[in-house]
Amino acid sequence: MSHPEMVIVVLGRGVVPAGEPVVRADDRGVLRGDGLFETMHVRAGRPWLADEHLARLARAANALELPLPGTAALRDLLDTACAGWPAGTEGALRLVCTRGPEGGGPTVYATLSGVPAASRRARRDGIAVATLPLGIAADARTGRPWLLGGLKTTSYGVSEAARRWAAANGVDDALWTSIEGYALEGPTANLVWLTGGTLHTVPADRTGILPGVTVDWLLRHAGDLGWGVAERLVTPAELRAADGVWFTSSVRGLAEVRALDGAPLPASPHTAALRDLLGFTCEEWV
Repeated sequence: MSHPEMVIVVLGRGVVPAGEPVVRADDRGVLRGDGLFETMHVRAGRPWLADEHLARLARAANALELPLPGTAALRDLLDTACAGWPAGTEGALRLVCTRGPEGGGPTVYATLSGVPAASRRARRDGIAVATLPLGIAADARTGRPWLLGGLKTTSYGVSEAARRWAAANGVDDALWTSIEGYALEGPTANLVWLTGGTLHTVPADRTGILPGVTVDWLLRHAGDLGWGVAERLVTPAELRAADGVWFTSSVRGLAEVRALDGAPLPASPHTAALRDLLGFTCEEWV
């Protein structure tokens, strides 16, 4: 099966060809990383958890004083992008909102493309992860809005650099740690672990990590598997003793951490149940 063609939809213009310009050269999203984005998993032809993603976008826009069109206009944009997308095909839908050029309004557009085979392999086979120091205390971003804690901005240079480092050093992903040695989050994922029948994640309000939409849904439904839930700080040593460790994100879904800093972690018997609960598959494109 081959990927469908990428769909691009621009607010006020509708669907545009893939090669047509969308962003001006003086857009502040390009020049300064001054913008926000959300990425959604498309299943059965519709974006999953769209309400939650749009709510997170609205909170971030308010924090950045970034003017956005109303929710109805953004929903229309997403609906236009998904119209005609094959119902049986997973998709990665990205909504981008920048501050636009000086003196102009915001730039808003959406793209929809197929889920990469690498994401499906990560769901099936798991990932090797290395810890990387973020260089800040776990609570350094709390109460300091200029540090953009908890916001999904287009200022993504550090995340991309971490992912390049991971690829160059033979691992699949990175896990940022605080100066005290606590695990925080991945460059594009939240951390989840199971210990003693309780599914845990890192508290976003105490650390400034991104409050993940997928991990929030997962913890709200963990009771379906008979587990309790909790938020707390954790060290890499504690993760090595857990009953399962995973990264969650909107498009990749659930990826089990099978190695941490070169030490293998035993396969968790709970991975398949978690993946099924979230509604993700690991079939590959061929």
